[in-house]
Amino acid sequence: MSETDGKKPLGLGGGRSGQVKQSFSHGRTKSVVVETKRKRVVVPKPGAPASSGGGAASAGDPSRRPAGISDAEMERRLKALQAAKAREAEEAETRAKEERQREEDRERRRAEAEAKEREDREREEALKAKAEEEARKVQEAETRAARKEEIKKPAAKPAAVDQAAAQAAAARAETKGVTTSGPRKTDRERDNRGGAADKDARGKAGRDDGRRSGKLTLSEALSGGGGRQRSMAAMKRKQERARQKALGLGQRAEKQVRDVQLPETIVVQELANRMAERAADVVKSLMNMGMMVSMNQAIDADTAELIIEEFGHKVVRVSDADVEQVIDAIQDKDEDLKPRPPIITIMGHVDHGKTSLLDAIRKTNVVSGEAGGITQHIGAYQVTTESGAVLSFLDTPGHAAFTSMRARGAQVTDIVVLVVAADDAVMPQTIEAINHAKAAKVPMIVAINKCDKPAANPQKVRTDLLQHEVVVEAMSGEVQDVEVSATTGKGLDQLLEAIALQAEILELKANPNRAAMGAVIEAKLDVGRGPVATVLVQHGTLRQGDIFVVGEQWGKVRALINDQGERVSEAGPSVPVEVLGLNGTPEAGDVLNVVETEAQAREIADYREKAAKDKRAAAGAATTLEQLMAKAKEDKNVSELPIVVKADVQGSAEAIIQAMEKIGNDEVRVRVLHYGVGAITESDVGLAEASQSPVIGFNVRANAPARAAANQKGVEIRYYSVIYDLVDDVKAAASGLLSAEIRETFIGYASIKEVFKVSGVGKVAGCLVTEGVARRSAGVRLLRDDVVIHEGTLKTLKRFKDEVKEVQSGQECGMAFENYEDIRPGDVIEIFEREEVERKLS
Repeated sequence: MSETDGKKPLGLGGGRSGQVKQSFSHGRTKSVVVETKRKRVVVPKPGAPASSGGGAASAGDPSRRPAGISDAEMERRLKALQAAKAREAEEAETRAKEERQREEDRERRRAEAEAKEREDREREEALKAKAEEEARKVQEAETRAARKEEIKKPAAKPAAVDQAAAQAAAARAETKGVTTSGPRKTDRERDNRGGAADKDARGKAGRDDGRRSGKLTLSEALSGGGGRQRSMAAMKRKQERARQKALGLGQRAEKQVRDVQLPETIVVQELANRMAERAADVVKSLMNMGMMVSMNQAIDADTAELIIEEFGHKVVRVSDADVEQVIDAIQDKDEDLKPRPPIITIMGHVDHGKTSLLDAIRKTNVVSGEAGGITQHIGAYQVTTESGAVLSFLDTPGHAAFTSMRARGAQVTDIVVLVVAADDAVMPQTIEAINHAKAAKVPMIVAINKCDKPAANPQKVRTDLLQHEVVVEAMSGEVQDVEVSATTGKGLDQLLEAIALQAEILELKANPNRAAMGAVIEAKLDVGRGPVATVLVQHGTLRQGDIFVVGEQWGKVRALINDQGERVSEAGPSVPVEVLGLNGTPEAGDVLNVVETEAQAREIADYREKAAKDKRAAAGAATTLEQLMAKAKEDKNVSELPIVVKADVQGSAEAIIQAMEKIGNDEVRVRVLHYGVGAITESDVGLAEASQSPVIGFNVRANAPARAAANQKGVEIRYYSVIYDLVDDVKAAASGLLSAEIRETFIGYASIKEVFKVSGVGKVAGCLVTEGVARRSAGVRLLRDDVVIHEGTLKTLKRFKDEVKEVQSGQECGMAFENYEDIRPGDVIEIFEREEVERKLS
């Protein structure tokens, strides 16, 4: 059965076929069948009209139009066809113009290259002529010297005369331009010093005769022809180099000199990036200097400076602290400043009605949500009065432990409202709030609260304030005072008017159209939302999506939530908002600054974190060995109560730490092993177990794994909602570490009348109880001439021959001391009892 199986082989059909012989390397050949397709010729049908009009004719003739195409559609198609032809014509014209431009550029470059070659050739010819002139002068000098020698020696050999004559003739012929047949030195020099163009021409003339003239034949091989010749690839490379040189493309780019910013230390890879050099070249240079480093290692500034200079760049020394220059304070222009709401901080003693007063202004009930009815967090709120004025309020705790919170509130505020209860007058935290306001140089308004109570005495409040240099207007001073009642609402309108008047005097302004800057009022770790910071914007406008750095943390604003719990897109000056999107919980009191890029924020945060670590390390390393030994000796006699603290917000944790530091004395103290924000975790329980300390949770709870671990390891977890209770319990626990106080009570005296020696007992003193009572269980001291010579216990107490428990005053008895027998008549025995009294920390 044949391969075609009775069928025709595949082909183009209707074409002419033929065979082509293909040649391959190593003498292999192959025959290939090739078919050529004939061009199809369309013959018009007889009787069909000739389409001389093109598309226009077919458009007018319905018989030539495709079926189902309307006149409008045909018109649109014709217009599209004409537009396409016009576009093709424009493109062709553009291509022709670009081609002409390229041709002109090539001609210009070629002309420049030819002019340059012509200048080089002229310069070479001038040099060649100069060299020939110098050679001619040397030849003439030699000829003259030879003639002088000939004159001096007339009897020389004929051969020498002939040689001198030949040289003279050659010199004359050269001078006249006649070429002699013999080789001359000038000819050789001319050949050696000839121009590069002549040499290339001679080389081309010599090579072009037999270059690539075909296969090597036997006759050429026998005649010595057909030697090694340049390949076609080499010729193509040479032509390409010449073309690039003519177009000016083969020139090497000029090296750029860069200003390289150099900190105290820098990683090799980063140094290479700043120089725009290869990291491998930088590593190679360092190895040549004897430093075996990789591209991921850091080098000091001096070494990096040597490398930068070696690569030809300029060094710009910068400090690590320069990264913070991007957030330097910007001086706002007066025309950019716009009025902003005042920031009012409410301060005063605990339970004087600060939060209740703010609730009455806001028409809310925040105080009911506070544990124990006292404020333990700093709150930020915005209030719009009936007159339309917007006020920003900060509510601070009044407890003694929250000193830093009050100080923080005074630092960011414009006006301080000092709340004093009319029935309680000035108290310790009231005095502290006055001092904070004076230190911050902030104007003060005194709100005398609880004026509705029967025991209220506003005049006593005004009088007490005089002792602290606060003179109210009622006492002919400058400080405004308003009698208010948070319960009945009395005086609230006057208080708001006083605040508005004070704000108007201050003329508060800020620039909203700049990068935002604000203060962190409070910070916490929310389970569902992550780290959250309550920020009071002071300058600029904070927007969603802004990249910021705050203390040692950074982030991107993911969401902004106002005091009503609503999401907002931006917050202007004097607006308190909760900011979500931080990478960690910042410290309360940190400053928030908006920066341009995420890299800048990360760099600044890393620098601040490193600086804080270095500062802590330096503080720990700044002690001498003697100081360490002395501290260890002191700590040996001090009992410590270790605790682990977790709180709901950063401010509360800070207040608890400060309160714990104040608990203790020379014998006992409280040591906070770890404190943080957020729920109690398993790691906190592990730390507490290792140090045998309790875990204290303030407004937080332990998660399930932490509770299971605490039950398994026997770790005590104590929860608190009021800071009073926490401080009292820790103080009581620390008091348990105090050694009990020993009190001595003297119960009697006895004088020794006689000393007897009893076998089996030793020396026994015959005594008379002169005062009080002598007891067997009591302690005794032996006094001789009113000097204590022994202190111990009684071995025996006898009345006559019987052992008794006690002997009353005026009776005689026998006493023997435990392990002591140096007793004499006339000695006095002092009898006393010891009592242990438990001590408490004040």
